[in-house]
Amino acid sequence: MNSNQLVALAPIIALSLAAIAVMLTIAIRRNFVLTCSVAACGIIMSMVALGVAWTEIPVQATLLIRVDAYALFFILLLLLAGLAVLGFCYDYFKNSEGENEELLLLLLTALLGASVLAVSSHFAAFFLGLEMLSISLFVLIGYPLKQARPLEAAIKYLILSGVSSAFLLMGMALIYAQSGELSFSGIGHYIANQPAMNSMILGGVILIVAGLGFKLSLVPFHLWTPDVYQGAPAPITAFIATVSKGAVFVLLLRFFISTNCYAYAPLLTVFSVIAVLSILGGNLLALLQNNVKRLLAYSSIAHIGYLLVAFIAGGSIAPTLAVESVTFYLVAYFITTIGAFGVVSVLSTPETEAGDISFYRGLFWRRPWLAAIFTLMLLSLAGIPLTAGFIGKFYIFTSGADGRLWGLLLAIIVGSGLGLYYYLRIIVVMSMNVEATAITSGKPNQDWISTATLAALTMLLVWFGIYPGLLINVIQLVSHAME
Repeated sequence: MNSNQLVALAPIIALSLAAIAVMLTIAIRRNFVLTCSVAACGIIMSMVALGVAWTEIPVQATLLIRVDAYALFFILLLLLAGLAVLGFCYDYFKNSEGENEELLLLLLTALLGASVLAVSSHFAAFFLGLEMLSISLFVLIGYPLKQARPLEAAIKYLILSGVSSAFLLMGMALIYAQSGELSFSGIGHYIANQPAMNSMILGGVILIVAGLGFKLSLVPFHLWTPDVYQGAPAPITAFIATVSKGAVFVLLLRFFISTNCYAYAPLLTVFSVIAVLSILGGNLLALLQNNVKRLLAYSSIAHIGYLLVAFIAGGSIAPTLAVESVTFYLVAYFITTIGAFGVVSVLSTPETEAGDISFYRGLFWRRPWLAAIFTLMLLSLAGIPLTAGFIGKFYIFTSGADGRLWGLLLAIIVGSGLGLYYYLRIIVVMSMNVEATAITSGKPNQDWISTATLAALTMLLVWFGIYPGLLINVIQLVSHAME
């Protein structure tokens, strides 16, 4: 490996060293504040290393890893999301000194796995990154370990993740058996030179899609999602909904563009059916929920369905436009989802999760600042103008229209209407008379890190909704890396 390749890998190396530093810190002295500080510094150092790596891109760092603008942008997004979740974890677990330091180590290893997914260009890196992410999540979901519900959620995720990995490995084996290639570029070259569609390659890709469908919680692979979201601690739920799903979707988009799998029309038909089922199924099931975490779980299923519309459009429009649409929507989704679960986290404790909708009754009168932030996040998820979610949904709609995906656009319209109803339902509950409040929750004026994080997310939400030009220019630069 030459010096250029080593510099390009600097963010991955920095994140690995941060995980080691946190592990040594725990071994020397169990102190949650100290361990949080080391973890935060490690994430910040990894973001600094991104600037160093930028000077060397694009570069094929190893046979397994390609570092380009697309990869570095998403690593930055994942690291920022991880830093926000770390802030929420600090306020959530800070009263349990000496018990949860390992959680911070697992957050870093999960971020490392997600970052490896963003730079993967080979099945080996693909699988290693995915398993590193998944294994870390098994334990993160189980915190705090003294309660039954988190353990139940962790076991469900463990079992279904194993099924997902089996599908992935079988799909990879079929593709390798037919093409003799494991790298994305090699598979793409093989597909491009085939005069007709190869059934074994098609079967392998479908199995990979099924495996990733579990990770993305797309219908009909979504059954684990509401239970895991409800059972996991609120900050970890935010991590699963954003970092885990985002990294997998980033990999899926790179895989399809690099391997030219868009040439297989039946695959796009399969994705179209999954997208419609996810959009309509996620929104319809969300209507029935009285638990906010379960409601947001089904909402996330619908939002990944929206993302699939832009992904599918990549088969008939310029790949750069598809990448641009997916990237902006993911940024908006990260901001709003972390913000929404951040509010839940502030209202929760390890002993009592603010899941039931009764926790939010009269919140506008008890904690108006939190209620205002939650309202903005919900309106962004609904795609209301002047929020980042509106611009993201406009991008998705534009991609679908350019690709003439009229059936999918109709599903988006219907799903958005359903989504607006249950988001407004939460807002109405928060505005109810304070005398009707059933439960008083949260610790006002104590969660300073969470409050600052929520304030930053709110400013980004409004800024990208009113003036998205700067972000769009950066994303356009990123999208050209995939040409």
